[in-house]
Amino acid sequence: MSELHEHPNIRTAVRYHQAVSHFAAGEELAAFFHPDAVHTQLPNALFPDGTVRRLPDLIAAAQQGRKLLAEQHFEVINAVAAGAQVALEVTWSGTLAVSLGDLTAGQVLRAHIAAFLEFRDGKIIAQRNYDCYERLRPAASDSLI
Repeated sequence: MSELHEHPNIRTAVRYHQAVSHFAAGEELAAFFHPDAVHTQLPNALFPDGTVRRLPDLIAAAQQGRKLLAEQHFEVINAVAAGAQVALEVTWSGTLAVSLGDLTAGQVLRAHIAAFLEFRDGKIIAQRNYDCYERLRPAASDSLI
């Protein structure tokens, strides 16, 4: 994917996902976003109603994620840029630090993500995520399969 990094917005999008992998928060996270940014997460297994967050709420959610996850990793599989827009195909995995409903601490969650980012002045002004989580099941049920 190295040839895709030639586009400045793709380079920023990849750096952003790397930073989030390492639980970037506060000013480190805010540096990727335009002050008027809006992040939309379409309905999925973890957020059945979806979410829409402005920058302060996005930063708060990142801090909450640090409490829920022991580690996480984003891998950008593919990226396409056209003008001020970038489309990404991303895989994500996260290890739960705490139990969450029927899921137990230590379980690894996985998602396949399509993310669409719009840039203004070199910063992300809008992001829409379509997160497709692999089946979420309690750890005990894994031994039954």
